[in-house]
Amino acid sequence: MRPNAENFEEFARARTPHLYRTAWLLAGDRHHAEDLVQETLAKMFRAWRGVQRIDNPPAYAQTVLVRTFISQRRRRSWTEQPTPDLPERAERPGDHALRLSLQNALAELAPLDRAVLVLRFFEDRSVEQVALDLGKNAGAIRTRTSRALDRLRTVLGEDAVHLITL
Repeated sequence: MRPNAENFEEFARARTPHLYRTAWLLAGDRHHAEDLVQETLAKMFRAWRGVQRIDNPPAYAQTVLVRTFISQRRRRSWTEQPTPDLPERAERPGDHALRLSLQNALAELAPLDRAVLVLRFFEDRSVEQVALDLGKNAGAIRTRTSRALDRLRTVLGEDAVHLITL
């Protein structure tokens, strides 16, 4: 396969829903998630000529997404706040209060802690995969996971036991 714009467009269409799901869990809102996916795809497009050297382009895209998120949150200029007025939207099935609780609890965590939990439990990656994606060692990821889960349990309180339904 020779990398070209058509190949990238096909890749982007196939991976965007998965990238968006991860981005939403990391960023905590739709607008930031969309921006994060857009920035990730732009970075992937710039690297697309060398895609043949990448063993697993979808995993590489996830790594780019998580590292972009962490990089954005480290900037001092990260002060944008969502507006309190929400547009009307269709109701989706599920427990809205629980989803909001999870979203708020994840927002309480440090960006790297949030990234570790999202990759480990929502993306179902192994400790070793997360360590590789984030450029950390496996022991650091285990420690960070344990501490982040403790913090998440503290923030969620009684709602922690209901997360299985998500």
